[in-house]
Amino acid sequence: MRRPAGIFTRRSLGLIVTVGTLLAARPSYAQTFDPRYPVCMHVYSGASGGGGEWYDCSFTSLPQCHATAAGRAASCDLNPYYPVNAPPPRWHRKRGG
Repeated sequence: MRRPAGIFTRRSLGLIVTVGTLLAARPSYAQTFDPRYPVCMHVYSGASGGGGEWYDCSFTSLPQCHATAAGRAASCDLNPYYPVNAPPPRWHRKRGG
C-alpha cells in the first residue's frame, strides 16, 4: 500500500525544521571584556591551575593591575572595549517638591 505524498512531505518538512532549530540553538558566551574599566589582567592558569585562562577587567590603572599580577602568570593590557572618548555620565538631581 502506498502512502499519499502529502504526509511524507509534511514529515520531511517537520524533520528539517526540528534539526535546523537544534543546530541553531548554540550556547551564547558572555562578553570577555567589561567595558566599565580601562585595564584588564589576562590570567594564564596553565596545567597546575586546572588549565584555561581568563580576563579580569576590574582595574582602573595599569600600576594597580601590575601590583595584582605580580608573582602570577598574568599580564596587564588596556581594555579594547573601554570607551575612551565617551562623555562622562550626567548626574540628574531630583527636584524637591
